[in-house]
Amino acid sequence: MIHLLDPILLQLGPLQIRWYGVLYVLGFILGYFILIRLAKEKKLSLSKDDIGDLIFYLILGVVLGARIGYIVFYNFGYYLSNPLEILALWHGGLSFHGGFFGAMAAIWLFSRKKKLHFYEISDMVVVPAALALALGRIGNFINGELYGRITNVSWCVDYSQNPHMVEKVEGCRHPSQLYESLYSFVMFVALYLLNKKNLPRGVLTWGFVAIYGLFRTLAELFRQPDAQVGFLLGGLTMGQLLSVPMLIVGVYMVWRTYLKS
Repeated sequence: MIHLLDPILLQLGPLQIRWYGVLYVLGFILGYFILIRLAKEKKLSLSKDDIGDLIFYLILGVVLGARIGYIVFYNFGYYLSNPLEILALWHGGLSFHGGFFGAMAAIWLFSRKKKLHFYEISDMVVVPAALALALGRIGNFINGELYGRITNVSWCVDYSQNPHMVEKVEGCRHPSQLYESLYSFVMFVALYLLNKKNLPRGVLTWGFVAIYGLFRTLAELFRQPDAQVGFLLGGLTMGQLLSVPMLIVGVYMVWRTYLKS
């Protein structure tokens, strides 16, 4: 495939509407309606306004956490030298792992405010979170970022002829963004179906952590590491170093939760 996609959906003077932003907004909108349905199924005393407040908390938590995570884990030296760039979100630079911790902090604040158990909220949120992540990875593909390693598979993607690319990318590469989108959709379906089961509180939350940790660790085998980070300990990428602990902790906590139930 020759990648010629334009990341800008619509431009009105200096105002740009990008596919990436539209897809993430769509993820939060779908998340709002999914959470309303899940809250009713779980018979939680949450109104539509409460769910709207939760979405607002999550947006702040995800964006702040993802930005801080990217700065700390992926490009600390650059932002230390260019502190004003910290606010330039339109230049890119968000980390899933940071966004995840930001979302968990938002859920903790919201559940405390509503006097609900943390897991009652987190077990719901992880379901649409997987869907939003799948949509976001499609946005990454349209942007031509987070691309894969060079390969000769028949479905590889050539970015070299795309005039919209910020950087020149040579070689035909794995569409690693679409791999990650696919496993995120699989996670969404699995979590949605598991949510209908009478599982102990916390199992879905830690199941999300474990499954994402596994899939992301495997997906990093096809994804090109960030140029400023490269390969680290034992040839692992930063994504793997952050995801392997998620897998280990997630599996342990699912096991522990079942033991306590």
